[in-house]
Amino acid sequence: MSGKIKTQIEFLVALQDLDIMIKEIEEVKELGFEVNGEGSAALISAREELVQKIKKPMLAAYERLRNRYKRAIVPVKDDNCLGCFMKLPTSITAHGRTDKEVLVCENCGRILYWLS
Repeated sequence: MSGKIKTQIEFLVALQDLDIMIKEIEEVKELGFEVNGEGSAALISAREELVQKIKKPMLAAYERLRNRYKRAIVPVKDDNCLGCFMKLPTSITAHGRTDKEVLVCENCGRILYWLS
């Protein structure tokens, strides 16, 4: 994503990236390795700031999906959801490319985004 973050979907993708990094740090700690606490604290702080920019219903949907799947937000490639690998209907792919609304896969329910 180039330039300034501005859409809800971009906020959600960034949030998912932060959540994955935080989870990886926790997994490394569980293995018995020491992890610099400053890095972890910075990620958590960045997550808290980002959460403030996301609309509450969208955040709730993301959290629900995150509990179900490793990745709640997935890209679309060649009109296929890269979460469940199902072909998306033309109606969704036409709207999704505009990036003006947040769309979900009709099959798996994950939030979709299109790569530029």
